[in-house]
Amino acid sequence: MDEILNVMVPLAQQSDKGLAAIGLGIGAGLGTIGPGIGVGYIFGKVIESVTRQPEMREEITSIQWLGFALTEAIVFYAFIFGLIAFFLGGSG
Repeated sequence: MDEILNVMVPLAQQSDKGLAAIGLGIGAGLGTIGPGIGVGYIFGKVIESVTRQPEMREEITSIQWLGFALTEAIVFYAFIFGLIAFFLGGSG
């Protein structure tokens, strides 16, 4: 942890853009935690559902891909909002 701070603090002190870059990285990282958990949960439940009702495999799989796409969209929203805040943010 100290090594990370030793690299980040001088970068942040150079300019407000450095601070914004660090904020973008942290925001994008935090924005991917929830969807990552959600995707794992989706695929785990799909495996569980198919083992319980193998005859429903096709329908379950189609619903799985819809859930996966909607969950992954959250990652892209977090990334895009971070980029917007970075490039259109306050000072600069």
